[in-house]
Amino acid sequence: MQPRKQHLIDTAYRLFNEHGYHATGIDRILAESGVSKATLYKHFRSKDELVVAVLQQRHEQLMQAIGAAIGQARSGGKLPPLIIFDVLDEWFRSDHFFGCNFINASAEYAQEGHAIYRLAAEHKAAMQDLIESSLVEISGRRKKQLMAEQLALLVDGAIVRAHTRGDRDAALLARMMAKQLLDAA
Repeated sequence: MQPRKQHLIDTAYRLFNEHGYHATGIDRILAESGVSKATLYKHFRSKDELVVAVLQQRHEQLMQAIGAAIGQARSGGKLPPLIIFDVLDEWFRSDHFFGCNFINASAEYAQEGHAIYRLAAEHKAAMQDLIESSLVEISGRRKKQLMAEQLALLVDGAIVRAHTRGDRDAALLARMMAKQLLDAA
């Protein structure tokens, strides 16, 4: 990727996290990135395209990080689906937690047909698929799907609770609930 394009994405990501998508204008992104308007529009035809690029990059980062954590859990003898809550716990306690990019984006771009809304929904579906693929100890397709749906709901609930209530322990509570679900399965 071209350095200026990546710099725009990284700057927009930070600003969108801190201030929201609609509240962050193109002029602020340009001012903080030091990139000209012509360069911005060379890479992105609109602000929405920049938002999509930011979300696509974040999606790839999350899928890679959580996929790697699941792989390490398997090799370390831990329950792979529970490791997701450990990743969340670390994120919630960091200085870089501003809620979920995809939940926030779907709230700000709430029309189901909008590209940003669809991308957020696709991310959540991909996360649920990743959770489902980690459930190697559960047999039966429907049982696995149901468990993945329940665990994905716990993930999203923990994120919203941590964000809206400032509860940095939300992932630990969700992890306990997830373990109960898995033990009952």
